[in-house]
Amino acid sequence: MTRVALIGLGTMGPGIAAVLARAGMTVAAFDLSPEQRAKAPQAMKMAAGVLATLGMADRSQAEVAIQEDLATAVKGAGLVIENVPEKLELKLQVLAEIDKLVPKECVIASDTSGIPITKLQAGNSAPGRIVGMHWSNPPHIIPIIEVVAGRETAPATADWMAAFVKRLGLIPIRVKKDVPGFVENRVLYAVMRECCDLVEQGVIDPEGLDACVSWGIGYKLSVVGPMALLDMAGLDIYQSVGSYLNKELCARGDVSPYVTQRTAKGQLGIKSGGGIFSYTPDGIKELQSQRARRLVAVRKALEG
Repeated sequence: MTRVALIGLGTMGPGIAAVLARAGMTVAAFDLSPEQRAKAPQAMKMAAGVLATLGMADRSQAEVAIQEDLATAVKGAGLVIENVPEKLELKLQVLAEIDKLVPKECVIASDTSGIPITKLQAGNSAPGRIVGMHWSNPPHIIPIIEVVAGRETAPATADWMAAFVKRLGLIPIRVKKDVPGFVENRVLYAVMRECCDLVEQGVIDPEGLDACVSWGIGYKLSVVGPMALLDMAGLDIYQSVGSYLNKELCARGDVSPYVTQRTAKGQLGIKSGGGIFSYTPDGIKELQSQRARRLVAVRKALEG
């Protein structure tokens, strides 16, 4: 299988396309938005430059073909990756359209961040070929991909996907149960919930919170994973501290007003020029470049 179709060229799409192309896949991509289609080539070029810095072998056969309709994009593909926004109804609609256009042997993968794959199999004529393929942002730098089987995913499909991820030079993470958020985002959102609560309660300011996490637990966890960290610290210590601290941690089931109030005002973060922090157009470019350089350096160090 060498032909891949990528549907959705938003935040993650160009980076995913660049990885696939550099790994030797013939890639066709489509987005309903003309604006996203127009911006994608430059974003893919930037991602390709990062991949070169990482030392990823260049086995590309051709540039990614940006198509203007879904049918042309998926024609002849052995794998179709759905990468549209995180709305169940929209994803089901797109998956249904793909289902009508590709043969039963074509694998259909979803890059959903947390919608259970079982829900995305509803109504598909061949649900056994649908599998979760959750990339982490930025997808051209973070080397893991969560492979998630839904209730009706054929074991052979999940096995094939794990092998395909390895073929891309990346790390497949097999998630054994199809739970909302899978693994990475469940852990991340638990951390985010506590961070927002600490800032909202005035325990610390945003800058201090980021420094504490990045240079504290973030620094450690990049080398020693949470389960290994338990052993390193001692299970007795965790039990002792957890016996009183767990009762104090944020356990709200909704989203913090610290976030919802800003969202209601259109303060969405980098994409709107401001969220928790403020950004200028030039500042955004420099920040993105700086973060890419640092992430590349960290990945090289971890792989060394």
